[in-house]
Amino acid sequence: MTAQPYPVSGFVAAQRPHRKDAARNYDALLAAAREAFAEHGSEASLEDIARRAGVGIGTLYRNFPTRRHLFESVYADEVDALCRFALEVADRPPWEALTAWLRRFVGYTVTKRAVREALNHESEIFLACRESMYQAGGPLFERAQKAGEARTDMNFDDLLRMLAGITSTNFLDDTQRDRVLAVALDGVRVHMAP
Repeated sequence: MTAQPYPVSGFVAAQRPHRKDAARNYDALLAAAREAFAEHGSEASLEDIARRAGVGIGTLYRNFPTRRHLFESVYADEVDALCRFALEVADRPPWEALTAWLRRFVGYTVTKRAVREALNHESEIFLACRESMYQAGGPLFERAQKAGEARTDMNFDDLLRMLAGITSTNFLDDTQRDRVLAVALDGVRVHMAP
């Protein structure tokens, strides 16, 4: 895989301020929002997010005029990171690259459930994020299929829907989630006869 601009990358780049101090505040607000949404869901206090970021509420509103804009920006930033990770693992052996990306995808979906649920699934940014994830992860899956390591009777959409089903439930802990994910991925992998 070679570096390519994903649809979400343009949104992320356009939203990030160019001045260093403004960019630092923007990044701090995104990090604080991620934490707050993970802890308190989509109803996390904007005042708390600004406080965590070490900025005033006015700075939050200058960067994110509405709560929805903040949700979209956090979501897009996370999807962009997921896409960049696909490029980082692309030179690994096919199955290893695919499972590394899928584990990152699962971790992302578990922690970002509140943000995803708050988004309009028909919005331009949501659709760009979805397309970007498919452009990033799809080639890893196809490469594993061509190497004879992943089932060919399913497509990437099937795989993501299976994982979405796994991540939509609550687990006792991360160990249980990882065990269930391993069982699911074992069903995707082609096992060669000895």
